[in-house]
Amino acid sequence: MKGMGNLGNLMKQAKKLQEELEKKQAEIAAMKVEASSGGGMVKATVNGRGELLNLLIEREVVDPDDVEMLIDLLIAAVQEAQKNAQAISQEKLGPLTQGMKLPGMPGL
Repeated sequence: MKGMGNLGNLMKQAKKLQEELEKKQAEIAAMKVEASSGGGMVKATVNGRGELLNLLIEREVVDPDDVEMLIDLLIAAVQEAQKNAQAISQEKLGPLTQGMKLPGMPGL
């Protein structure tokens, strides 16, 4: 039964990796990432999962005659914040998940 010691070590390593991964995922979920567009006139804040938490729109950018511009600025700010959150997530999880296929973790 020599191989059982190796299996025990492997199980300990797997458990440690799982705990580290869960800790990083919690950190990522709690972080807030902000991005802006229109020279800072529109700011979007997302969490580490890319979920929109807040939008700040300066009054000067709200023009009833140019709603399309406001929509473009909103989309740009949200997309940039989401992109930044994904990049930070991948950076934090990368060392732990290299070569692993994890459900619910796009791009990893």
